[in-house]
Amino acid sequence: MVDTTLIRKVLIANRGEIAVRVIRACRELGGIETVAVYSEADREALHVRYATEAHPIGPPAPRESYLDIERIIAAALASGADAVHPGYGFLSERAEFAQAVIDAGLTWIGPTPDAISKMGDKLAAREIMQKAGVPVVPGTEPGLNDGALRHAAEKIGYPLMVKAAAGGGGKGMRVVREPDGLESALAAAHREAEAAFGDGTVYLEKMIEGARHIEFQILADQHGSTIHLGERECSIQRRHQKLFEEAPSTFMTDDLRTEMGQAAIRAAQAVDYVNAGTIEFLVDPDRNFYFLEMNTRLQVEHPVTELVTGVDLVKEQIRIARGRKMGPEGNITPNGWAVECRINAEDPYNNFLPSVGQVTVHIAPTGPGIRLDSGIYAGYEVSPYYDSMLSKLIAWGETRGEALLRMRRALYEYKIMGLRTNLPFHQKLVDSTRFQAGRYDTSFVDGFMVDSDEDQNPELREVAAIVATLVEHQQRQHASQIVARPKRDVSNWKWMGRWERMQR
Repeated sequence: MVDTTLIRKVLIANRGEIAVRVIRACRELGGIETVAVYSEADREALHVRYATEAHPIGPPAPRESYLDIERIIAAALASGADAVHPGYGFLSERAEFAQAVIDAGLTWIGPTPDAISKMGDKLAAREIMQKAGVPVVPGTEPGLNDGALRHAAEKIGYPLMVKAAAGGGGKGMRVVREPDGLESALAAAHREAEAAFGDGTVYLEKMIEGARHIEFQILADQHGSTIHLGERECSIQRRHQKLFEEAPSTFMTDDLRTEMGQAAIRAAQAVDYVNAGTIEFLVDPDRNFYFLEMNTRLQVEHPVTELVTGVDLVKEQIRIARGRKMGPEGNITPNGWAVECRINAEDPYNNFLPSVGQVTVHIAPTGPGIRLDSGIYAGYEVSPYYDSMLSKLIAWGETRGEALLRMRRALYEYKIMGLRTNLPFHQKLVDSTRFQAGRYDTSFVDGFMVDSDEDQNPELREVAAIVATLVEHQQRQHASQIVARPKRDVSNWKWMGRWERMQR
């Protein structure tokens, strides 16, 4: 397994915690030098400080900096970089960027432009999956006008979803529960898809009620080997944006894991996929699964897979780009449980409104089983120009119960002052008895936010306590006891709110 392509310096075409993450992996791979790029708003960012060298690429607006292909290629050539790592977001799933990197004589640390293009078009991806024998959600075929979509909606049945063909992340997506709502949903989805992706094409899919969002991590080398590294549960979402992830999934059975893993491998092989990628599925309450989309890049939630498999996915991306052949899948033995909270600059008391300002205090949690992937520090200025995610807090344990207890402890240790964050939301989430018992799906957060007293249900509390105790007893010689909270709520969900408001 000898590397054939020399990579001595990598430009990271991104910012924030993922840029820091790639820099760290490069340092551990024998001291590969790194090049940071930054906008005027990110001059003092952590990734700029950590990289071997840094190059400015323009004003704060993403279209004039992190989305400007010519400026990034120019920075790569000026720095003498051998390769480009795209991170996630921004240009990471733009086939034209991957092609521009290759045309400039640089190594692209990612899948081929052709694979990105095929899987980036949701309608084309559906067709490819159907031919590969991967189940897809019932829906419409490509190229239908609004009249044909209205007719198809009657056959698909309600509820259904209007979805952007060229996008993801919840943009250009509308839920339609009754025929009367279809017209306005189509118009709104067209407008939003055009604004977000430059392509207003939409299609219809049957809405799977009570679904779980479960994805499989894929690695594929240049020598024809494709493996999966197990699943991640990503059902804790708000407006189709993930907030919490874990590996493995409480919903998975051994047979289902095998079946879905093989389907994920077929999906990747159908487009001759190379490097790291993720196949996302929806799984209904009866454990029927359907292809949702493929992310042709590293995922935000990749650390949970790393912690349970011991595989450094960023290093593997670089090794694959070098031409190295992977070892057999059988060498990967999952161990324990990992959970991840996305820490965002958002106010959970005000409809998760984004928050900006200077981080005046940043006290990071430490201790056994805790990992923090962060792009902030005390004195860092959070601007309004980019995604609100500040860091990712990850906890590992031998069991899910231990991982959640460690996460609970870490969340209470983590202090970010100067702006609002969603830390209080995560504190309440891990205290939820429904969540502790694994009784959730993609609609959980909406109901959870409305019914803030769900933990007072004694039946749910009893179920959670029994499940946690049984799991711990099977995995350890002693059992952990969960003490019922006092009637007076002293959690940071309320305390932090009052305390933060005093700082105004």
